[in-house]
Amino acid sequence: QVQLVESGGGLVQAGESLRLSCAASGSRWSIQLMGWYRQAPGKQRELVATITLGGDTDYAPSVKGRFTISRDNAKNTVYLQMNNLKPEDTAVYYCNVEISFRPYWGQGTQVTVSS
Repeated sequence: QVQLVESGGGLVQAGESLRLSCAASGSRWSIQLMGWYRQAPGKQRELVATITLGGDTDYAPSVKGRFTISRDNAKNTVYLQMNNLKPEDTAVYYCNVEISFRPYWGQGTQVTVSS
């Protein structure tokens, strides 16, 4: 059974940085796609960033240039380095992985950015 454990959320001031981590366990197969989504109060969940097994990345326009996604395939872990955080980045951030074309979700970690 695939499990995702997220860490790294918290409360910061605008302009500061946070690093999120998500470790996947329980899979016998390679993780093709790893990513981060977020959901702010009253809004739909939205894509933040994704990274393929080969290292290709994709970002939402609102975070491009400020956030960096990376992965350690040996540890089945994905990271999200968030710099120059803004109050509008406040949301619950969810880790997502795709294994054999099936998605799995983490429990979410709260990121709050005060102005």
